[in-house]
Amino acid sequence: MGISRSFRKLDWLGTADSEQLEAALFGMGCFWGAEKLFRELPGVVDTAVGYSGGWKPDPTYAEVCTSATGHAEVVLVFFDPRVISYKELVKVFFENHDPTQYMRQGNDIGPQYRSAIYCMSDAQMAVALEVRDRYQEALEAAGLGRIMTEIEMSRTFYPAEEYHQRYLEKNPYGYCGIRGTGIKI
Repeated sequence: MGISRSFRKLDWLGTADSEQLEAALFGMGCFWGAEKLFRELPGVVDTAVGYSGGWKPDPTYAEVCTSATGHAEVVLVFFDPRVISYKELVKVFFENHDPTQYMRQGNDIGPQYRSAIYCMSDAQMAVALEVRDRYQEALEAAGLGRIMTEIEMSRTFYPAEEYHQRYLEKNPYGYCGIRGTGIKI
């Protein structure tokens, strides 16, 4: 995975356990709620919100919101696989937003709000596809639609502006449009 040059190392990089950590990249609508969701999971060490999946280098929030850069709002999740597996993270991803929505999540409309998993390895790709297929079966059993989630190998992650990082921690009553379908696997 590429990380833009402007991305500062996260605090944990200097710890003895940093070699044990892995990264995951998810887009599930507005990145504020997604970041809060993942930060609360045991085994998640740190997160950052930003943009991925587009073609313009170093996009700004204003540019991403025009739909002209092709980027999705994403959360970069650093996790300890000894505590939480990538498979568990992907399950949390599918269960906590509506992957049947095309280019939107709830009231948030546009390609920047699309459902996306950007995999860091072939192993992550295999897991993401396996969990997607299991979730699709559960959706079909409930009479719900087809999954529209974009699942690709990761491209460059561009961190969002500082005021977006941990936004809901700084603004506990801020907007969070994240909603699942109610289907669990």
